[in-house]
Amino acid sequence: MKKSLVLALVLLAAFAVVVMGCPKKEAAKGAAFHIGVVTGSVSQSEDDLRGAEKLIELYGDVKNGGMIKHLTYPDNFMDQMDVTISQIVSLADDPLMKAIVVNQAVPGTAEAFKRVREKRPDILLFAGEPHEDPPVIQEAADVAINSDFIARGYTIIWAAREMGAKKFVHISFPRHMSYETLGLRRLIMEQACKDLGLEFIFETAPDPTTEVGVAGAQQYILEKVPQWIKKYGTDTAFFCTNDAHTEPLLKQLLTYGGYFVEADLPSPLMGYPGALDLDLKAEAGDFQKILAKVEQAVVDKGGAGRFGTWAYSYGFTVTAGLGEYAKMIIEGTAQKGDLSALNTAFAKFTPGANWNSTNYINPVTGEKAANHMLVYMDTYVFGKGYLPTTKQTIDPKYFEIKFKK
Repeated sequence: MKKSLVLALVLLAAFAVVVMGCPKKEAAKGAAFHIGVVTGSVSQSEDDLRGAEKLIELYGDVKNGGMIKHLTYPDNFMDQMDVTISQIVSLADDPLMKAIVVNQAVPGTAEAFKRVREKRPDILLFAGEPHEDPPVIQEAADVAINSDFIARGYTIIWAAREMGAKKFVHISFPRHMSYETLGLRRLIMEQACKDLGLEFIFETAPDPTTEVGVAGAQQYILEKVPQWIKKYGTDTAFFCTNDAHTEPLLKQLLTYGGYFVEADLPSPLMGYPGALDLDLKAEAGDFQKILAKVEQAVVDKGGAGRFGTWAYSYGFTVTAGLGEYAKMIIEGTAQKGDLSALNTAFAKFTPGANWNSTNYINPVTGEKAANHMLVYMDTYVFGKGYLPTTKQTIDPKYFEIKFKK
């Protein structure tokens, strides 16, 4: 009996050590640092959000001991700017937080970054596709990334002509046209149309962040596209500056005719799955399979040669790529501002893609911004393949066009 009692006590003690030791073992498995990622919702910018999900897949969620903490800002972010700011700033309360990525960096991001900097100067701050003017975001962020709104102002028009378009309709609204990045690109597009022999047309559509909401803005596009096609003809290329407008625009162009070179933030997932009623669950995360399935659906609809995209999602790549770039810097394998390291981070999520990248140059002062990069990829035309947009020589005069609010 005594031996049995002693044995029982020994086993009980050993069990207690194992059980009590478990929390310490689990804590040791936790991420050494955290990266905060803030994106729009599925309805406003699905690709951006999917990039955050990819980072969580790779590095785990903070709530489960992983590295990534993901938040979404409100759809009506213009009316709820305080909410967006407070969400971003709240990430600085985490003592393990070492970097914050916001994509898209909607209005209020610069102010949020300023407040984070005051609380936690050790946190790296990254802005993907900032909506605020370059000087504002350059001062606030460690790194800012835009699709090359200068080069693409020319290359999108060049691609439209190559595809066969004779007119180009640019769809937007006052808020977007007040942004230097979008307003300047519109001016470059207009000049490129003159130089390349296309007629430039501007059409206004409702802002989805206003009281009409996403549904109202999309309904407007659904109703107007047939009228625009009747007015301008099927040899017209269409372009919109807002993600929410893209799906209804594609849906109607596939039905009534017209051209679509690429989205404002290009991706085979941007607008096409909804417009074509595609289920891509089986292909999730595999952009080569996604591209192939979307391409087949476009071709089946008679859209071969008239619709394009980037082979990989820009929004997805910027979210995931900036998260990867932040991780590289924190771990000491890259330095802040290293363009080749940024390209390496992007390439992880876009195997085989051709990118062109450069630093932003202030059109007024001529100064190069070391922390602001502009990037773009070759246009992929469904049913035909790649157009060499990244190989085009762009006249320096386009870089000298100035934007005035």
